[in-house]
Amino acid sequence: MKTIKMLRTGALALSLLASGVMAAVSPQEAEKLGTTLTPLGGEKAGNADGSIPAWTGGLKPDAAPYVNNFLSDPFANEKPLFTITAANVEQYKSKLSAGQLAMFKRYPDTYKIPVFTSHRTASSPQAVYDAAKKSATTVELADDGNALRNFSQTRYYPFPIPKTGIEVIWNHTTRFRGENFQRLSTQITPQTNGSYAPVQMTDKLGIPQFMQGINGGGADNVIFYYKQEVVAPSRLAGTVLLVHETIDQVKEPRLAWVYNAGQRRVRRAPQVAYDGPGTAADGLRTSDNGDMFNGAPDRYDWKLIGKKEMYIPYNNYRLQSPKLKYDDIIKPGHINQDLTRYELHRVWEVEATLKTGQRNIYAKRHMYFDEDTWSLVEVDHYDGRGQLWRVGEGFAMNDYQHGIGTYASIAINDLLAGRYIVMGLVNESPKGAEYGVAMNMNEFTPAALRNDGIR
Repeated sequence: MKTIKMLRTGALALSLLASGVMAAVSPQEAEKLGTTLTPLGGEKAGNADGSIPAWTGGLKPDAAPYVNNFLSDPFANEKPLFTITAANVEQYKSKLSAGQLAMFKRYPDTYKIPVFTSHRTASSPQAVYDAAKKSATTVELADDGNALRNFSQTRYYPFPIPKTGIEVIWNHTTRFRGENFQRLSTQITPQTNGSYAPVQMTDKLGIPQFMQGINGGGADNVIFYYKQEVVAPSRLAGTVLLVHETIDQVKEPRLAWVYNAGQRRVRRAPQVAYDGPGTAADGLRTSDNGDMFNGAPDRYDWKLIGKKEMYIPYNNYRLQSPKLKYDDIIKPGHINQDLTRYELHRVWEVEATLKTGQRNIYAKRHMYFDEDTWSLVEVDHYDGRGQLWRVGEGFAMNDYQHGIGTYASIAINDLLAGRYIVMGLVNESPKGAEYGVAMNMNEFTPAALRNDGIR
């Protein structure tokens, strides 16, 4: 009988491995959330010397004035503790990424990292915390990590206590983005001398659980609906992109369509995925560079290296201020680092290596995720020769009005070309991002694209 039980147990284990399913954490381990861990899985305690403080709940909605949908800086009066430059970078290199070190080498006279007092500002609504705790004990990886089981019950942070690299990726992909939002943003791809022509876009993001017209189970495999329309310059105006972002993108690939204003036609757009070219990006980013990383994880092996302390872009309220003009931000080689803010925080470190037989222009990505928000803040991109090629930085900040970890902007610096792209700028927009916008599924259908794109 003992032998039979052992055989049955072994057969069950092999069956689970074959189906690609990994179990969630135990209820006992999930009890750490909100006690020794933050509700989203960060370490609640500070570090040994106090340079990283304990998490005490993050910023409240009244942390600073909220004017015309722009977040004021709660730390506007603070000065840098010190500034890392090419002259002193050696003494700080243990807390910097390879990409940051490469930026000092590429731009020794202009690149700098101003380091400020660390503030753990992350906060989210209680409903999001409750969902993360439920996710911890119910959501499982399926299909070799390319899908989530039971995720439709919670919708956020499937693995707040991650054990593998792919689980960290899923936390970033499914993090809380607020309710439906829209904004007018600007993307800029400067030449090496700093000259640029801005591209303006309207962005709309619909979250299934906050939308009208969702027909039941049709949204179970959808994380969000996204629509982007180019409104300037005139030569590009009228081009509209529509995306239905699916969870299991191997079983049901991302659904994407583009309305071409010149042809006045709506076409399926399978190229809007993986390393397909980004919209109006002048070849400086791929589709999966959006949001620092997005899309199906199936082409990479994801290795969880662990956690470390690192100087990362954090609390970058000044960088999204409407008091700044794009001329203040855009400089040759990289954005104006005097306007940025870095702090010491703990990050999850993940290395992505392209699988044998798969294709992507990035053969390896070294990634760093903020422990409090799961936002990806630093990515080093390597080409097929193993050479460091592009450095991605997400200038993180916490939207204390809505409880969202977001970005003031995202920059991807091409070390070889000496150029960069910066996305998501709103400084010269009439107002900041609007949340809680009423949206209907009818707005996110291919049939609606042509009406959106008429000039």
